[in-house]
Amino acid sequence: MKFTPYWLDTAPQGPDRSRTDIGGRVDVAIIGAGLTGLSAALHLARKGANVHVFEKETVGFGASGRNGGMATLGMSIGFRSAISRYGFDTAKQYLLAYHDAVDTIENLVKEEGIDCDFARTGKLNLASKPAHFEGLRKTHEIMSGRLGIETRLISKSELHTEIGSDLYHGGMVDARSAGLHVGKFTKGLAEAAARIGVTIHEKAPVEKVKRLGGTRHELVTPRGTVRADQVLVATSGYTRRPFRWQQVRIAPVGSFIIVTEPLGKDVCDLLLPNRRMASTSLNLLNYFRITPDQRLLFGGRARFAMSNQQSDAKSGRILHKAMTEVFPQLTHARVDYCWGGLVDMSMDRMVHAGEHDGLFYSLGYSGHGVQMATHMGKQMAEYMNGDSGANPWSDLPFKRIPGHFGPPWFLPFAGGFYKFLDVIK
Repeated sequence: MKFTPYWLDTAPQGPDRSRTDIGGRVDVAIIGAGLTGLSAALHLARKGANVHVFEKETVGFGASGRNGGMATLGMSIGFRSAISRYGFDTAKQYLLAYHDAVDTIENLVKEEGIDCDFARTGKLNLASKPAHFEGLRKTHEIMSGRLGIETRLISKSELHTEIGSDLYHGGMVDARSAGLHVGKFTKGLAEAAARIGVTIHEKAPVEKVKRLGGTRHELVTPRGTVRADQVLVATSGYTRRPFRWQQVRIAPVGSFIIVTEPLGKDVCDLLLPNRRMASTSLNLLNYFRITPDQRLLFGGRARFAMSNQQSDAKSGRILHKAMTEVFPQLTHARVDYCWGGLVDMSMDRMVHAGEHDGLFYSLGYSGHGVQMATHMGKQMAEYMNGDSGANPWSDLPFKRIPGHFGPPWFLPFAGGFYKFLDVIK
């Protein structure tokens, strides 16, 4: 079993960018070579900017290469919760941003010729309890009635047409969500950006930041110092010092995934015949899908812990147990991959983007980052170019997490709280 992400292990390897020269002045410095950073770099370079990307590890090393490869249309908090919190009109604006985000990925795939198995196979939301199906029914009525968005309810008796499991109490399908090989997509974004002049520096952590005035900053790395007219922080759940203001507003929550051996088309047709991206309705949810090479990917918040090989192995055992409860037919299937990554959870589980003390940022994707990180890279390119209306999240206050000063000591307590909610609701 490999403890490396399946997506990164099966994507083409890019060039070595760990020996690039760092120095001088640039128009834009971007911190983080994930989906936000690479998308922003590409779109800024298209406008003629001289862009340099600084990555502590390698392209796609963080959340962008460690997720489920799902580009779905829903928010982390759910649409009905968003209506209760923000009102219908604002919640609609936020939801439609996710629709735009999936379109952004599709457009980039076509424009840049990125071979990443992008397919709009749809999303299957599964009711883990009978009461949760009623919640899906209410969401479906709002989506199809007031918004005109195509969704379809699936009763428990019909659910076998969507999933080879008897564990759930119905579901809701939207047809516009998509799946992709996110490793190939991220590497493809990097190559597309490099083709039009973006310089990507790997193994180049930004260790110090000094504000020179306005949005101009001096960035110090182990290989040299650079001055930038604008800086974008795009570090997701891996945000650390010197970006402390952003760090204490993000909880780096572990999300873990296992991937089976290749199962073959016939077995996969039994598991998920329509190849939907699937997730359950619990707070500590599971999500799963079929990979392009006919494996089952199965993930979730197995443990509220940080990711390392020992932690990933423990989480993998928990996920294997959960997987075989959903699909008993996979009890003896070999697990080929097991890994973890950090999800950037904000206090309100909403995206936060803007500018603070001269630093631009886009963070807080809260488990829905494949589509929204890519989209916000594009939107931040517009925002940094002077279009204040390009940022749909500009009115949301970005609150500090109480007691968060660095290491996320509070994760086990948060996990216990959400487990309690899943028991009582």
